[in-house]
Parts: sequence; structure tokens; C-alpha cells
Amino acid sequence: MGKYILAVNAGSSSVKVTFYTFESPPQAIADAQVSGITAPPPTLKYQRGPVKIKEELKEKINTPQDAFKYILHRCFNDPELSEVASDRDLAYICHRVVHGGDYHEAVEINDETLHHLEALEDLAPLHNFSALEIVRLCRNELPSVTSVTYFDSAFHQTLPVHVRTYPINQQVAKANGLRKYGFHGISYSFILRSVAQFLGKPQEQTNMIAMHIGSGASMCAIKEGKSIDTSMGLTPLAGLPGATRSGDIDPSLVFHYTSEAGKLSPGSTKEMHISTAEEILNKQSGWKALTGTTDFSKIAVEDFPSEAHKLAFDILVDRILGYIGNYYLKLGGQVDALVFAGGIGEKSALLRRTLVEKCQCLGVAIDAKANDKGPEDKETVKDISQGAGKGPRVLICQTNEQFEMAYHTVQSRV
Repeated sequence: MGKYILAVNAGSSSVKVTFYTFESPPQAIADAQVSGITAPPPTLKYQRGPVKIKEELKEKINTPQDAFKYILHRCFNDPELSEVASDRDLAYICHRVVHGGDYHEAVEINDETLHHLEALEDLAPLHNFSALEIVRLCRNELPSVTSVTYFDSAFHQTLPVHVRTYPINQQVAKANGLRKYGFHGISYSFILRSVAQFLGKPQEQTNMIAMHIGSGASMCAIKEGKSIDTSMGLTPLAGLPGATRSGDIDPSLVFHYTSEAGKLSPGSTKEMHISTAEEILNKQSGWKALTGTTDFSKIAVEDFPSEAHKLAFDILVDRILGYIGNYYLKLGGQVDALVFAGGIGEKSALLRRTLVEKCQCLGVAIDAKANDKGPEDKETVKDISQGAGKGPRVLICQTNEQFEMAYHTVQSRV
């Protein structure tokens, strides 16, 4: 058996991988990402130790599978990355899979578990398909390496029945798996473990309101180390708006938007069925629909470029505030920390400052200099609170889903 772990995070437009040592805690030895799969030309980012490479690729890369194959070939043939010269050097491949249905924990891939996950694809066609395509590729082309799937939904299996149940016919709901599942769970697992350690508290005694704010955005109320509510639902579409997602809307809106809502979208394939409604609300909405850009750093600036940019910013702030208030009450006011994570949560000082200023009634305050500076590269958790002890701490957590998968792989097998 090999000595290294490969953690894979695949989406429809990008594939990220990290190679880790099999030790506790795992140490990263190389990072690679191919982005722009759906918006050519594709771009490679590659980091090995202090060496950082970014280049446009001339190779034809049309699918996440193509990107994954390219990354493996590039890494296996890098003479400076002698630790992983072939699949024989890999002990495990960890795959991030968004929707795990009722799975409570990670599973090794075999005929039975793969078949079960394939049956879930209709619940998350935009999210599971890319990951499972790479799972299938690994089974066929790297059969000697054990594939383990980690689920974004698993962390939220602790949701109370009244939170996860939709008020619809329960026979239909149970027959079709229609309930709140929640997502970004691998990230929330990392955030919980890291923040509890930072605060010097056991996880089972830690309460927080965690925000994974990126192109896909969600929030989670964590009580005594368990998820008790989260903003996403049956699919990642529910809750907060994102770069191209609408977030919560009146369910009937899409039928007034177009009479074609229930028909298959032009983006559907034989393997992946996507309705026009899903296409509109997942890919043609969010702040891109308002501003024309998916890049939130161009929206969250002191002098807004336009009224549309200010509107997009204000909408996100308003929706996040709604969930903070909701979760603060559900936690009975016993909140150790408000935690910002995800690409936007970690990088947007303006968003953090605006939200904390609007939450002053909860006893939170922010240190302006610490907030503007943000976390250092290797600083997992940074405290940006002012006047610690008067209310919940305000923290930034640089979440790392690939590390979390590798970490749990080692912990479950040593």
C-alpha cells in the first residue's frame, strides 16, 4: 500500500486536489487546481513547497474528468514531486461529494455504495455528478487505491426532526427523500474542530454561528458541537444567495418567470437531467444576475461601482443578518463565536465589518485593524474581536475541506 493521501474536490468548472502525508496531522506536499473548465481557456494553479505556478493550459479540457487526469499526469511526472510518482504511492483517494442522502459518515466506495450514490444524483444533479464521474474514473483506472467519499450533508444528520421536515405530504416526502439535508458540512466540521481548539473548549461544549460565505454561501447553528440548523435545504439552492444562485425565493416565482420551468434545460444530458427551473435558479441568478460579475471582491468595495453592486451587497448582508438573528435565538443567546469562513468570509473585511456593526445589539464588536489585516497565510483561526468577554467572539477561520478529509482518513485508520 502507498503512503500518501490524495484529497479531491471536484465541481462542474474546477477540480482541486491536494497530496498529503499519511500521518497525524497530515502534511500537504502539493496542491493543484484546474479551473475554467466551462469557461476556456482552463488555468492551472500548482504549488509544491515554496514553488508556485500559474499558467493557461493549451490542452483540451472539457470535463472534470479531463482536468483530474491532467493533474494526475502532471504531478506523477514532476521530478521534484518524487513522493508520488504513480498511483502505487497512494493509499487513499478522498472525494468530496455534496449530497450523501442519509449517510452519517464517510464510506469506502464499492459496488453497493457507488450504486446508492448514483441513485442520489437526481437530488443533486448539478453537484454530485462531477464528483461521481471522478469516483468512477478512479475505480476503473486506479483500482489498487481505496476511494473514500466524504459528504457535505453528513455533518447535518443531527438536525432535529422538526427542522429537517418540510410541511408537505409525508408519504411523498419519505418516498422521495424530500427533506432538509444541509451542505458545506466538511467545511463546518473543520471550522468546529479548529475553533473549539482555538477557544480551548471541547467540541461538545462549543456553540457558534458559522458562516461559509463563498460563491456558494451557507450558515450553520452549532450547539454543543452539533448542527441544529443550517440555511441550505434539500439542495444547496436554499438559503443565502450566491454568485449564481438565488437562495430563498417564493417557490412559485419560477413558474411566473417562465412557462418552461418544468421542462428539461438545454444543459441536460443523457446522464444528468436538469430542469429549466434548476438552471435559472442555480446558474442565472445571484449577484451575477444583478451586477454581471460573480467576483464578490468587485462588489464589496467602499465606493460601489453602481447601484446594482450596492444592491447585491445589501441583499447578502440582509439575508445573513436574518439567519444570525434566527440562530442566536435557537442557541438561547449562548454563542461562543460568530465565525466567518469561505473565500468571501475570509477575505472581505467590508462584509465582516458591516455585519458586525449591525449585530452590536448582540454584544459583538470588531477590532478595525485586525479585521482589515485579516488572517496570515498559516493562521487557521484569527480573533478580530474588540473587548473580548462582552459578547460572542468574532473569528475568521480559514477553512480547508481537503485537509479535513485527509485528517479524518488518518484518524479512522490509525
